Amino acid sequence: MSEIVNRVSASQIISINLEEIYPQEDRVIFDLKPFLWQELILKEQDFRQSLKQVDWEIYRNKWVAIQCSVDAIVPTWAFMLVCTYLDPVSKGYSVGDLSILEIMISESVIRKFDIESFRDRPIVIKGCSKFPIPLFAYGRMISLLQPVAKSLMFGEPCSTVPLFKKGKS
Repeated sequence: MSEIVNRVSASQIISINLEEIYPQEDRVIFDLKPFLWQELILKEQDFRQSLKQVDWEIYRNKWVAIQCSVDAIVPTWAFMLVCTYLDPVSKGYSVGDLSILEIMISESVIRKFDIESFRDRPIVIKGCSKFPIPLFAYGRMISLLQPVAKSLMFGEPCSTVPLFKKGKS
């Protein structure tokens, strides 16, 4: 009887599990609605004074989506002003809803990849995760890896869906 060999662990395949590197800190919304006069307009002096009263520590080490949940007249600088308060305490922030925040988080994580270390290698991007990884992250990985990878697959190393294979030069 021959010895059982784990061909997956012996292969050259690099497995990327986005769940292992994707930040899992809390995501919260900072809504400008409570700072508006009659939920319609923003009064600059009142807004500036109200922001000084906010306990910004509640946003410490959290990812924050800055938005306005009502259809109101809110100038761009108001969102920017909130950013100045969140910058020293939050993990990160974006202007927009939670889906925009997830795109921003994805980009910040994926940007740190050393793409050259994947050159001419077969790569599996793992799919099953307990933490929801946005589709944007998977698409962004393809856009960065396809120019350098030998092949790209999705799934688990023992059961993959082929996505791309570099042609012979």
